[in-house]
Amino acid sequence: MDATLALPLLIGLIGVALLFDFLNGLHDAANSIATIVSTRVLRPHYAVAWAAFFNFVAFLFFGLHVAQTIGTGIVDASVVDARVVFGALMGAISWNVITWVFGIPSSSSHALIGGLVGAGITKAGAGAVVFSGLGKTAAAIVLSPLVGFSLALLLVLIVSWMLVRQTPFAVDTAFRSLQFVSASLYSLGHGGNDAQKTMGIIAVLLYSQGHLEGGFHVPFWVVITCQAAMGLGTLFGGWRIVRTMGSKITRLTPLQGFCAETGGAITLFMATGLGIPVSTTHTITGAIVGVGAARRVSAVRWNIAGSIVVAWIVTMPAAGVIGASFYLLCGLFG
Repeated sequence: MDATLALPLLIGLIGVALLFDFLNGLHDAANSIATIVSTRVLRPHYAVAWAAFFNFVAFLFFGLHVAQTIGTGIVDASVVDARVVFGALMGAISWNVITWVFGIPSSSSHALIGGLVGAGITKAGAGAVVFSGLGKTAAAIVLSPLVGFSLALLLVLIVSWMLVRQTPFAVDTAFRSLQFVSASLYSLGHGGNDAQKTMGIIAVLLYSQGHLEGGFHVPFWVVITCQAAMGLGTLFGGWRIVRTMGSKITRLTPLQGFCAETGGAITLFMATGLGIPVSTTHTITGAIVGVGAARRVSAVRWNIAGSIVVAWIVTMPAAGVIGASFYLLCGLFG
């Protein structure tokens, strides 16, 4: 690809970015709806519609700090060009498809970051990487599931203690209703953090092509388009991963589902406010494990959780290698 793209190629590359955003919503639908489906509060098709709506309207509630981090805080914006963006997107999309086929809830966010770093290093060496931003994101790989785990565990213990004199039927009935609130909050957090990653990619692409006046920023049409693509992806759902997240790790009651979603939502709200592109998959998995462990350690199927952790570790380097390969391949045909 040339340094400056013809308009049809630029539109096509933006289309690839939106395809990633759609697949992100599809891949991560389980994060928003797994608990509310597994507790049978909502049927799957109603649950994805509920989640898709709150994924879309998330832009009304959050600033664009995460988009800024992705656009300028992972790889130096001066290094990013159309080939780097193409490599990053193809690395992330390829890894998402691989993990979706096998029903592994890996991180779309870290796949994108891995692809971006892989393509950026291939172009300009390790000096292209903004290590402060990458370090913050890498730390979140560990911290986001731990925070989700801790908050969900604490919530379920506090709520269980407060309701110890209530009948199981009364508790179940109350939290079936409250799960609508917690699922909405988690979907807002998901839409607020994840859709911004594609916004940052499209914005830095436009910046590299000289289409942004007044310095790097995210145009409003990019915000709306990315939120819509994310919402549509969620609407189509990701049933293989829903099954893993909703029942294979541990069995959930409505009270536990509420605590898992609320703990996860608080984690995402904090991360989005700080501009940290965390993994919604990591966060909700940690929260689900937390509520399961609150019941008893043996309630968690640790072998399943362990295989998910392996996928987390592998995601960034795997997507990075794929992203680098597509960057080089693009050069052969460009």
